[in-house]
Amino acid sequence: MTTALSFVESPPGLAPLCDFTLDEVEGAPGLHTMRSSGEPGIRLFVLDAPVYLPWYEPAFDDENYASIGGRPDTTRVLVVATISEGAPVVNLMAPVLVNRATGAARQVILGEEWPLAARLSQPGAA
Repeated sequence: MTTALSFVESPPGLAPLCDFTLDEVEGAPGLHTMRSSGEPGIRLFVLDAPVYLPWYEPAFDDENYASIGGRPDTTRVLVVATISEGAPVVNLMAPVLVNRATGAARQVILGEEWPLAARLSQPGAA
């Protein structure tokens, strides 16, 4: 399934890009590719936070939700995933909020209490 995402402002480091598609990765529930609609070579992997990080519950203020026309119960939280030193890591400092109904999105920069590159362990692993 493909979802159109429209960022209310370009994600950091990706200006002036705002329009992306979110595609499920077959066989990997909760893993998606986020591709730029204007620059097809720009692709990020993102994870549904509740699937891989059920304990991850950063506090978002009302302004973040309002900027995408959402509320906590209508918003999806994604985190960017990369490979570092041969292992998957996720950026917990800058999650992406997505309005489930409209695809409006915003990358939120949280405080330094959340790591920029947290090692990802397998779901269910201790």
